[in-house]
Amino acid sequence: MLIPHPLLGPRDAREFTYLGDVRLIDRPSADAPDAADAFCDYVFLRDNPAGVHSELWFHEQGDRSWLVVRRNTVTHEILGADLARDVAVARKRSGQ
Repeated sequence: MLIPHPLLGPRDAREFTYLGDVRLIDRPSADAPDAADAFCDYVFLRDNPAGVHSELWFHEQGDRSWLVVRRNTVTHEILGADLARDVAVARKRSGQ
C-alpha cells in the first residue's frame, strides 16, 4: 500500500506507524469543567467505521512527519494525505 506523502511523494505504508482516528488532533482542554470526562473519551473511545475514514499516520522510518490519511477501511484504497499540522490549523480556524 502506497501513501501519497505531500512532501516526499508515494511512500510504502511500512515506513509509517498508524495511530488512529484523526479526531485525536482535537485534544481536549485540561482547563475545561468536564476535562476528566473529555480526556476519558479522548483516550479510550475510538471510531472504527467501514468505508472512507481519516486517520493519523506517523512517518517513523522517514521524515518523522504526521499525516492525515484518507483511506477506505474496506478496500484499503488510499484517497489522499495531508500534513497533520496543516489539517489541525485549518480545523482550528474553522472552529471544528
